[in-house]
Amino acid sequence: MNSGYPLITTPDALAACIDVWKRRPWLALDTEFLREDTYHPILCLVQVGDGDTDACIDTLAFAPEALAPLWALFADPAIVKVFHAPSQDLEIFVRLGDTTATPFFDTQIAAAMLGMGDQLGYAALVEKMTGVKLDKSLTRTNWSRRPLTGPELAYAAADVRHLSDIHPILREALAAKGRLPWLEEDCARLAEPSRYRNPPAEAWKRLKGLARLAPAAQPIAIALAGWREQVAQERDRPRKWILDDEALYRIAERGPSDIDELEAMKVLQPKTLERHGATLAALVADAKAQPSRPPLLDEPLSDAQKALLKRLQDRLKGIAEALDLPVSLIAPRADLELLVRIGATADATVLGGWRRDVAGKALLALL
Repeated sequence: MNSGYPLITTPDALAACIDVWKRRPWLALDTEFLREDTYHPILCLVQVGDGDTDACIDTLAFAPEALAPLWALFADPAIVKVFHAPSQDLEIFVRLGDTTATPFFDTQIAAAMLGMGDQLGYAALVEKMTGVKLDKSLTRTNWSRRPLTGPELAYAAADVRHLSDIHPILREALAAKGRLPWLEEDCARLAEPSRYRNPPAEAWKRLKGLARLAPAAQPIAIALAGWREQVAQERDRPRKWILDDEALYRIAERGPSDIDELEAMKVLQPKTLERHGATLAALVADAKAQPSRPPLLDEPLSDAQKALLKRLQDRLKGIAEALDLPVSLIAPRADLELLVRIGATADATVLGGWRRDVAGKALLALL
């Protein structure tokens, strides 16, 4: 393989590369971005490897519209895009190009399906498969700084070079085990663009402590989460810079009646109180005035339910061991708890697709 790593900075150079890449059956992809003081990640580089050459696209050198041909290439259904754990990459593609890179091949999922370990990191996978120990000394590089150095470009290009090396091996091994359709199914599900959009109305779903709040506090927390998401997006600032989780939960629990009560809680920085205090007080008042809604409950399992959960866990463990698969790849604990609480109608991943065949039906038989 050519070890060169050209830096693409002009539309003409990009067009020439795309003309080559669009005839390839697969492309290895990676990105470098910053997300320290913004809500949206700042894309700095896109690395592309095709098994022969590796290139780094300096996305900061392009006007947004000039990258449209790249997003179209990534959406081409005739080309498989090879990534390792690409959720953050896909989030960027959806935001900038309104598309995920589909179809794609996730080497992390492939490794798990081959019994190499659950959520195996990229460096560990490359070392396991090739014996190459990746240099991670530039992990904290400021990828927005220009000009990029030769070592930085080599570091960035190395990721797609090794993806190009291990992808055919993983694909052949999956095909030999009859598990390539499993991977294709999982990647198709993960390629759904809606997974990478964050509508404010659904921000409450990320509040891990919501179910533990009192019923009266939950609507307030839901309203605050939606407001925070919207402001964070509009101002392009991290959520916690707008309102951190601790303050959100405390405001929801106390339900201050006005801005004076909110100030007395001393959970907000003075600038935050000055800028958003009146809005937050109004949100709390409005949420308290809304008709009650069935609260989310975090009720402990009964003894009988705990016993059923244990039977499901034991059965799943046996299935996973027989297939040499991580238990969590087949069904996380949350899936099993859904089966215990709801039964056969539960919206659990283990009851669909390949998971239903290898484990779901057996678990249903225990209910």
